[in-house]
Amino acid sequence: MPDDLRPDRYHVASTDVRGFRQAFVHEGAGGVPLLLVHGWPETKRIWWRNIAALAAAGFEVIAPDLRGFGESDVGLDGYHDVVSHSRDLEALLRALGHARVVVCGGDLGGPVIQDLSLRFPEFVDRMVLFNSPVPFDKERMAAMNTRAPRDAADYFRRQGLEPDALAAELATPGQRRRYIATFYTSRFWAHPGSFDDAAVDFMTEPFGDAAKLRASFGGYESAFSEKARSEPPMVAALKQNPTRTLILFGASDHVLYPDFDRMAAVVFPDHVGPYLLRDCGHFLQWEQAGILNNTLISFCGDLLAARRDA
Repeated sequence: MPDDLRPDRYHVASTDVRGFRQAFVHEGAGGVPLLLVHGWPETKRIWWRNIAALAAAGFEVIAPDLRGFGESDVGLDGYHDVVSHSRDLEALLRALGHARVVVCGGDLGGPVIQDLSLRFPEFVDRMVLFNSPVPFDKERMAAMNTRAPRDAADYFRRQGLEPDALAAELATPGQRRRYIATFYTSRFWAHPGSFDDAAVDFMTEPFGDAAKLRASFGGYESAFSEKARSEPPMVAALKQNPTRTLILFGASDHVLYPDFDRMAAVVFPDHVGPYLLRDCGHFLQWEQAGILNNTLISFCGDLLAARRDA
């Protein structure tokens, strides 16, 4: 089996610092702290092509399963929104002894790291963001194509408005995995051919668990219902984020705003890029792992050099 598809490729640690078991991969201890945050429908496995290369470059890589995903438990308080994830990760990183980190994420991971950088501004040194929701600035984005494709929004409405009914329809592990598989294949979130059958099996296996699949809908519920939010997200309150940010865009994505790159450049005035990647869609860290690894290493070259010279 290729290393990319081995569940046991990396040692998995865990913490209960927030009252539930949160699983995470931790490689390269002593390097520049780097937090990799997966999205939906992903787990820490989406980073399997990045962790080793980034650790070898001098990063201390922390790649968790968010609450309710993969090997992490469902949140005991019932919340699975952006702020819950943000506070979980801040607590995890503090428990590991870090006071300053680099963060990287896309999809759900994007709002999570944006919230983390705004909620704890002294904590996040810089950010790498790709294929992610960003705040909408009506005036400054007036001439941009800011609407996600309408024909791709059915999943969003059902997971946000009818999560229990949808979960009940997906009654078996096979049904749950087949549902998740569509996001890697027929829904064209990824560039065509990016995930073969073995890769789809690898990515969907953690979603066979009924309770965790249902919990994973929490981010979508919170977009529609205030009751599903543990507290107001910082991302919605501010139109701009001062964090120094590298912006990447897998432009084959059929679910995100077509002008994500231009929108992100407005939200993050202190940015590098945006850079558009060929033959790459929503799952940029897997589809173009080498490019993400190399650009992230370059973006943080000064931090890596300072750590080597210390």
